[in-house]
Amino acid sequence: MPVREGSLEAPTRHPIAWKTPEYHDEAAAFREMERIFDICHGCRRCVSLCGAFPTLFDLVDEGRTGELDGVDRKDYWKVVDQCYLCDLCYMTKCPYVPPHEWNLDFPHTMLRAKAIKFRKGGVDAGSKLMSSTDVHGQLAGIPVVVQVVNAVNQTKPVRALMESTLHVDRNAWLPALATRKFRKAAPASADLPVKNGERTPGKVAIFSTCYINYNEPGIGLDLLKVLAHNEIPYVLVEKEKCCGMPKLELGDLESVDASKRANIPVLARYAAEGYAILSAVPSCTLMFKQEIPLMYPDDAEVQAVKAAMWDPFEYLAARRRDGLIKTEFPTPLGKVSYHVPCHSRVQNFGKKTEEMLKMVPGTSVHTNERCSGHAGTFGVKKPYHEVAMKIGKPLFKRMAEHPQGGAPDYISSDCPLGGHHIAQGFDRNQLGAPRLAHPLTLLRTAYGLDE
Repeated sequence: MPVREGSLEAPTRHPIAWKTPEYHDEAAAFREMERIFDICHGCRRCVSLCGAFPTLFDLVDEGRTGELDGVDRKDYWKVVDQCYLCDLCYMTKCPYVPPHEWNLDFPHTMLRAKAIKFRKGGVDAGSKLMSSTDVHGQLAGIPVVVQVVNAVNQTKPVRALMESTLHVDRNAWLPALATRKFRKAAPASADLPVKNGERTPGKVAIFSTCYINYNEPGIGLDLLKVLAHNEIPYVLVEKEKCCGMPKLELGDLESVDASKRANIPVLARYAAEGYAILSAVPSCTLMFKQEIPLMYPDDAEVQAVKAAMWDPFEYLAARRRDGLIKTEFPTPLGKVSYHVPCHSRVQNFGKKTEEMLKMVPGTSVHTNERCSGHAGTFGVKKPYHEVAMKIGKPLFKRMAEHPQGGAPDYISSDCPLGGHHIAQGFDRNQLGAPRLAHPLTLLRTAYGLDE
């Protein structure tokens, strides 16, 4: 875990006091933003991370005094709108996070502002619909309907309409609906013995996630094939609702609460029965590991789910240290340019995906930790799509230059949306056309398992 200037202790996170009256007090929130913005203006260490900090610093530099007191408070919202809660400023850059006495938490202060904006009715209907993944995911798996919707969504007239009504940039990549949902396509687990390790539970419960279930079930199926190959029994979580991350990004904390009330009692039963709970989308995993536990610090079931939740590669790497993973890989992967998503880095479990892929003979992994700029719905919205592409441009160029020379054979990211954003960046910047494959797909390929 990184050590910061000004503190010899690891960064800590305070609970999110979202149920207190003061949390939604706009005047109090603005006083806290003013305090934090003044510290950030004096430091400027995070200027290259995203659009929020350059926006803030430009407001200060172009203001009437050259200091924060020269910035109109209503312009603070411009900074809030540029923050997509990647958490990197908190986890990798800021020397003033708790336990430092200045107690600076930029992303959760932005979350508070977003919650106030949402409660005031400041979020448009298009953003609300885009974040309602379970709603539009209901179309997935319906014969004929899926094909029609996917085809129509790629036409110029419909993309223009989506841009004008839903504020979805006409040039942004959008995921297609799956012809068969993951939860329908997933095979039943074989009746395998449970082999608990020193570090790992020997059985797994899969939290599908909206994206895997509705859009790319192949990623989930690859995870199941890897588990079955390693003789790890699994089950799919009996029922699930969206993890709540898209709603969190909007500041819609009441909807996050509704997701929590639907998911946590179910997941807590699996935790109590000794399952490792795996989610193949880093943002979903982070919700259960960090954001929901901080919103409900005294909820025993929430904390039990937090303790049981794993990233797939975090679990597989720990399983390897237990001596319970097969290490014969008949298929080399060649040159892989791999991206560590922000929401994986925030979980602080290290470079476990890189560790696993480097086990494959004939494989060279070039790891990149810079933000892709996508960040869920942020990267597809009309006001921010070009900003997201600009943030990701240094990453795109770095991933195109493999240390072994030439273009990579694969580009890959644990975040499926981030991976497609990177692929679009490759195409936009004419960086060649390597194959995009999720790390779980690469691992399944390396094991020589059929699609």
